[in-house]
Amino acid sequence: MTVAPVYKQGWTMDDVHWSLFDPQEVDQTLLCAIKAAALVEYNAPDYVTYLKRVFAGSQETMTALEQWGREESQHGRALGRWAEMADPTFKLEEAFVRFRKGYTPAHFEGGAEASVRGSRRGEMVARCVVESGTSSYYTAIRDATEEPVLKEIAGRVAADEYRHYKMFYDILNAQTEPDIGFWTRLKIAIGRVRESDDDELAYAYYCANVPPEKEAITPYKRKKYSRMSAHASMTVYHRRHIQKLVQMVVKVVGANPHGWLANMAGALLWRRLQSRTA
Repeated sequence: MTVAPVYKQGWTMDDVHWSLFDPQEVDQTLLCAIKAAALVEYNAPDYVTYLKRVFAGSQETMTALEQWGREESQHGRALGRWAEMADPTFKLEEAFVRFRKGYTPAHFEGGAEASVRGSRRGEMVARCVVESGTSSYYTAIRDATEEPVLKEIAGRVAADEYRHYKMFYDILNAQTEPDIGFWTRLKIAIGRVRESDDDELAYAYYCANVPPEKEAITPYKRKKYSRMSAHASMTVYHRRHIQKLVQMVVKVVGANPHGWLANMAGALLWRRLQSRTA
């Protein structure tokens, strides 16, 4: 069995072995998903601005958030560069301008310092859920693709996302505000998972894969492109990736990551994923 490299924090675009790119190993369905993922990752500065409002006054946390944002943006650049190599018609910057123009969550635009999750702890629960998903997703891509450069990028990104999960988990537990109970954490986690069906992923997929000259004849429809995005991205998963994702989420809501809840949730999520990709 081949052992995947362990990638350390602090890598740069120059560390990626771009010369190993093999166009014969590019999977077209996965390429569509990578284009969309590049836009979402590249949009990290908006999240940083919002989170810094929520954690205003905590310099150590704000410094960590800035570093997180830089690493997330680099993920977008790396994925975007790979997508441009795989499909020369794709231009990351042009697609990103369209994406930003059409997608801006309301809480990103406001000036309020309060978290939309109700508290700083709630915000970190939601962030841990996201990092659980991305860490598992890029691990699944690394395991699924035979294209050497994408395999390397996905491995690097997955390692970063796991470190981000641990960072947000530590920030969650370092808060001086009152703790939130299991049911509140679970409600926040489920709510954040459900948000994956909103416009962010669907519209990113649309902007990444429908050229601007075809917008008039191919208008954006959220349900349609949400389904297409899900199909393109979820085909990379195996049962072990889903179980690891669930274990990370269950841990952050305050339950045993190896207990009955994790096992039941993993089985249910795996069944739902299989039905969506059928």
